[in-house]
Amino acid sequence: MQQTVRELVDVSPVLVELGQRFTAAGFQVHLVGGSVRDALLAAGSSGAGSSGAGSSGAGSAQVQRAGDLDLTTDARPEQILELLRGFASSTWNTGIAFGTVGAEVRGERVEITTFRADRYDRESRNPEVAWGSSLEDDLARRDFTVNAMAVSLGPDRTVTDPFGGLGDLLAKRLRTPGAAVDSFADDPLRMLRAVRFVAQLGLTPDDEVVAAMTSLAPELGRITAERVQHEFSRTLLSPAPRAALELFVGTGLADVVLPELAALRMEIDEHHQHKDVYTHSLTVLDQAIALELADPDAPSPDLVLRLAALLHDIGKPATRRHEARGRVSFHHHEVVGAKLVRKRLAALKYPKDVIEAVSRLTFLHLRFHGYGRGEWTDSAVRRYVTDAGDLLARLHKLVRSDCTTRNRKRATSLSATYDSLEERIAELAAAEDLSRIRPDLDGNRIMELLEIGPGPEVGLAWRFLKDLRLERGPLDPEEAEAELLSWWRARS
Repeated sequence: MQQTVRELVDVSPVLVELGQRFTAAGFQVHLVGGSVRDALLAAGSSGAGSSGAGSSGAGSAQVQRAGDLDLTTDARPEQILELLRGFASSTWNTGIAFGTVGAEVRGERVEITTFRADRYDRESRNPEVAWGSSLEDDLARRDFTVNAMAVSLGPDRTVTDPFGGLGDLLAKRLRTPGAAVDSFADDPLRMLRAVRFVAQLGLTPDDEVVAAMTSLAPELGRITAERVQHEFSRTLLSPAPRAALELFVGTGLADVVLPELAALRMEIDEHHQHKDVYTHSLTVLDQAIALELADPDAPSPDLVLRLAALLHDIGKPATRRHEARGRVSFHHHEVVGAKLVRKRLAALKYPKDVIEAVSRLTFLHLRFHGYGRGEWTDSAVRRYVTDAGDLLARLHKLVRSDCTTRNRKRATSLSATYDSLEERIAELAAAEDLSRIRPDLDGNRIMELLEIGPGPEVGLAWRFLKDLRLERGPLDPEEAEAELLSWWRARS
């Protein structure tokens, strides 16, 4: 497999020429980090052996999808810029204080960083930048062994793996190059990166990593909300995030940045008494992802749906009540949950549209349980569609995913009942435009009929007609006008 990363250099003309430039100037330059790791993963997943053209093809394809290529060198930033002059179409130095020069060469983006041997004050995650003297020193400061491998762009294409990253990758093991407690104390964000790598790469953290995460979880409070949100979202958008979320909660990281999720443990759900709400929520997430992937017309991965699936029941701990005969209730937990979702996602700096969408799905996820065996009127169906708006397709998936009962008969019945609701929605949609339910009269006609000018009365009349439209469906203009005049006289 080491041959894979050697050969991937040769299939990239940009890497070959960069290697020639730096070597001719007397400098080392190495491909490092995720590009090397992902090439090895691609080779392993394709069944490639230790050498051969097939290996390089798999590795190269993976690198091309990985984004920027990360390089490290013993050249200093000003020397890097000089070497790129006339070769790169553009360069940027926003990271130059940390020794990083960015460049674009023939459409390929690369980031080249001087060897570093940073020191941390352990009060923030910003290092005191210090230039390193060797590749090994530079690799030693990296977060995990699987990211601490390098392949030289020099003519020998030497692979450097001082901490056993390749062996860890083959064993699906997550370790740190040095002591895990030192690594995480230096930069607590690495603990969230560990969670993400469990989800993205299918790695299992070793005992030392888990113990360090557990003991240092409170240090996560040093990390900005924006960075926490970025890492958490990337975890959630991975193909199978459940094991990573269990690590997130089990180590206490969730207690620091998403305590509402951790609070779901041991809160018994009255509808699913065989499991706690936490386990139920993870199962809902699993099922929502499956429905998302099965829908060719749906966005995937879908952050809004996945957040809603994970957090839809976070109002339960606050609304838990013990009832007669040992029952437990969570009345109005969807209302409380919608507020908690809005507050927590805002604290994590999610965009407003994401916050509102997840909050609305949380608020609506129980509405279907009033449908019974199809007792809803057409008016109730219209309101369900109107209240969901552009989230209707996601609401369908969330409600279906929320059924986690092991009772096959009950599960089949709930699924059939929701099939019935979707059929009702389709029938109404065929007869009227449910996506744009508006009053049968516009504001100008309302003012003309009622002989009033712009003001709050127009809004009240508009809402009356909107409710009438939801209740009775489309009306002829004459009928709508008569109803409006009757309503107005009654108000007067």
